[in-house]
Amino acid sequence: MTTKKLITSDDPKGRQTTDLFRGAYNKAQLTEEQAQRLNENRGGEFTTELLQLIQKHSATNQYESEVVSSNYTYPKEYKGPKPIAEQVKTIATMFGLDPTQALEFAKNLPTLPEGSEGWFAIPKVSVVATKQFPAITEKAEQYCEAVKLVHTKLADSRSFTNYRNGEIVPSKLRQHARTVDFLEHLEAEQQGDILIIAVQYGMRHRGKSVRRARETFASNEFGLGAFAIGCMALVHPERYVRWEELDTDCAGDEFAPDADGVFSEAPFFYFNDGKLKFGTSDVSGARVFYGSVSGFVPQN
Repeated sequence: MTTKKLITSDDPKGRQTTDLFRGAYNKAQLTEEQAQRLNENRGGEFTTELLQLIQKHSATNQYESEVVSSNYTYPKEYKGPKPIAEQVKTIATMFGLDPTQALEFAKNLPTLPEGSEGWFAIPKVSVVATKQFPAITEKAEQYCEAVKLVHTKLADSRSFTNYRNGEIVPSKLRQHARTVDFLEHLEAEQQGDILIIAVQYGMRHRGKSVRRARETFASNEFGLGAFAIGCMALVHPERYVRWEELDTDCAGDEFAPDADGVFSEAPFFYFNDGKLKFGTSDVSGARVFYGSVSGFVPQN
C-alpha cells in the first residue's frame, strides 16, 4: 500500500508548524474572554477551518488551477449511509454473496477516518467474478465484467443510461494503480465476500478536476471506481434523484476513449432527465456539480 510516514505535532517537522501557530496566536493578542471562546470551540468550526487550512497549504500545487467554487450538495432525500449491517445484507442478496464475515467485522469497526462520512459495503470483485463469471480469470477483464454487471442491476432497478455501452473493456477501462493498491490492502485485512470501506461521497472534492482530487488525496485516501460507486448507488438510490445535486466522479478508474493506452478520462455517474446516467469525461475538467468519491484506510 502506497502510504507514507505520517508526521505528528511531536515530530521535528510538526514542531516547526506548531511554532508557527504559537507565533500567530501571540500576534493575535487575545483577551482572556477571546481565548476562552476559542478554547470552547474545540471540535467546532475553528477546528474544521484550521484543518482545512493545514490541508490547503500542505498540498501540492499541481493542477491547482483545475478547481471551481461549488455550492452543490447531496440531494435532501439522501440522509447518509444506511446502517452498515443493512447494507451488507442488501449487497449479499443482490450479488449472491455470503455476508457472515462482513457482519462480524461490522460489529467492531475502527474509528471512522478523518475526511470520511460513513461506512459502505462493497463486494470484492474477485469474489463476484468467481460466482458470476468463473471462466474469466484475468483481473482487468474481471473488473470490466463486474462494472457491466452493476450496470445491468442498475438498469433493472431504475431508469439508467450508459453512454459507454459496449466500451467497458480492459483496453478502455481500468482501475487506477493507487486504488488497486489500497483495495488489496483492505482485502487482506477483511475476510469474506464483502468489504466495509470508509467513504466520502463527493463533497470533500467538489469542484475539483479528477486529477486535482487525486493530487490532494490524504495519505490514507484513494479514489473509488465505477464498480464501487455503482454498488453504492444500488443500495442508496436516493443519492441520485435530481439534476441540482452534487454528482460523482469515479476517481478510482481511468478511461482511454481511443483504446490507445492514453487514459485521459474518468467515469462519472449523474442524474438528468429523470434518469441515472453513466459516462466519462477528461480528468482535467473542473465542474461545479461534480465531486470525486473516495475511500479511506483507517490509521492506527
